[in-house]
Amino acid sequence: MGKLLGATLDYEEDLSHRTCSVCLESCLTGLRDYVLDQSSPYMKKLKVVDLTGIKDVEVQLCKCKKTMGRWTRTQLLSKLCSDLLVYLQQAQCNPGTSEVSINVLIDLFVTEWNYELVVQALLKKGSCPLKICCVAFRCDNLTLQKFFYIIKLTDPSLLRKLEIVHNVHLEMEHLEMLFNRIHFPLLMSLTLPARTFNVRRFTATDEQTLTNIGKKMGEMTQLTELSMSFSILTGRIQKLLSPLKTPLKMLDVSNCSLNHADMAFLANSFHANHLEALDLSGHDIPELYPSTFFKLLSHCSSVLRSLTLEDCNIQDTHVNMLILGLSPCQKLQEFKFVGNPLSSQALKHLFTFLCELPMLKNVEFPVPRDCYPIGITYPIDDASVCRFDHQKYGRVAEELNLILLQANRDDVKASTPLFGSYDAAVRETNNELGAYLIKSFKETLEKFTSSFNKMS
Repeated sequence: MGKLLGATLDYEEDLSHRTCSVCLESCLTGLRDYVLDQSSPYMKKLKVVDLTGIKDVEVQLCKCKKTMGRWTRTQLLSKLCSDLLVYLQQAQCNPGTSEVSINVLIDLFVTEWNYELVVQALLKKGSCPLKICCVAFRCDNLTLQKFFYIIKLTDPSLLRKLEIVHNVHLEMEHLEMLFNRIHFPLLMSLTLPARTFNVRRFTATDEQTLTNIGKKMGEMTQLTELSMSFSILTGRIQKLLSPLKTPLKMLDVSNCSLNHADMAFLANSFHANHLEALDLSGHDIPELYPSTFFKLLSHCSSVLRSLTLEDCNIQDTHVNMLILGLSPCQKLQEFKFVGNPLSSQALKHLFTFLCELPMLKNVEFPVPRDCYPIGITYPIDDASVCRFDHQKYGRVAEELNLILLQANRDDVKASTPLFGSYDAAVRETNNELGAYLIKSFKETLEKFTSSFNKMS
């Protein structure tokens, strides 16, 4: 579908990012109607429908402005499969209808609210003409028991991308259990939830567990993308990544409390020359390991497309050094450095340089330090992040965009997302996540009140 909707000779506009709810619902229900059509099953040639090329974006350009995200696509397809089975059992259909078999390749997104529906569709896959084939799997707000159950139903041997995020409380011992029980021979991308690893409370047994996990990941010969943000991995990056036999193209170790030994390993590892996307946010790079970081940057400069350095304590005095390090990165398309204490003048200097990067398309820059009250400390907490001079910021933002325009770089989008970049998955499920947080807060409050009453 992604290829069909992409730019073609007869229609140059790319429609693959228009996840229009009306169009996608018509497309998916059309699959059901295709199966139920009374024509001879021998006339039905369709064998595979690939929905994995559809992209979720922040702004919908379709007329209805109503999007159908990954979670809703998962729910709708699961419901259509279940409804189709019920219809086939109750209605007098063409006897050959049950012989129709169409593999529907899809990126599944499962949470507590659609879990049962997806499980039923996967359990009955064998008898349903529309067969869900999970290429990528994302889960949030699920108990570990439910996660372990549904991941087996997805046919992990075919899985290429696995995202376990936010409210799935997966810890290191659970990850070891997962890798021991299930093999992922085709897995290319792995995302783990915050605090999967926490070396601050490691025992000798935990060290061995970490070694075992590294060995298991080493068996995943297709793995090229790894995200472990907000895990505490101080001094353990080598133990985890050295067993990998395939170089990583994407690495997210933001807020992982890396030390000099970790950065030295990354800079000297065979991964460095292949990194196309790197996120080192939350590390005081200029203070802790400036030379090692720039060594890493020089090694990946020929292929680097995306660099994220948010909350890295990059100050005005570091801008010239940063420009020197970024100069060889001629393929850089995205640079994010929100949360750094840079002045308006430093940002203008940096933007003048960024205009020279030929493939740059997206820049996320911080609110200038001089827009905040004197004495503000970094990293800025959520309560203070919006307390800046908005009029002054507006003037600076205009000046930065003028620098881009004067350099004929109107193709570069520059913005300041104060609370993080747009995340389609989080946006789509924010009602469920909000309800979960309220429920968790209520339960915590009840436990506290009960304990307080007992003490009284």
